[in-house]
Amino acid sequence: MSLVMEGLFYTKDHEWVRVEGEKAYIGITDYAQHSLGSIVYVELPSVGDEISKDDNLGVVESVKAASDIIMPVSGEVLEINEDLEDNPELVNEAPYDNHLVIVKLTDADEIEELLSKEDYEAFISEEE
Repeated sequence: MSLVMEGLFYTKDHEWVRVEGEKAYIGITDYAQHSLGSIVYVELPSVGDEISKDDNLGVVESVKAASDIIMPVSGEVLEINEDLEDNPELVNEAPYDNHLVIVKLTDADEIEELLSKEDYEAFISEEE
């Protein structure tokens, strides 16, 4: 069973979102990193990019496959996790401690459309 953290929001594309005021930290879930296997490269957007909900946020490449990261909420990229450029395996080691980006939310109401911990657990239990 994959680890699902309390206090985060989730998507059916296996991204997580932690909201702090008008900032959203975005990463991929434990389930996603397990499914991908050893992550060897992470492609992230540039600071200042405006990305709409459901658009491509970046790419995670593993020894198995390359997967698009889908933007769970609309926002402007404030910061990328530069540690992942040299150490993409951090996503495997601690997916909830290693966000991909921090964005400034442009539509906070979109948070309401995300899954709760319980809803995400139910969703992945159907997939496993």
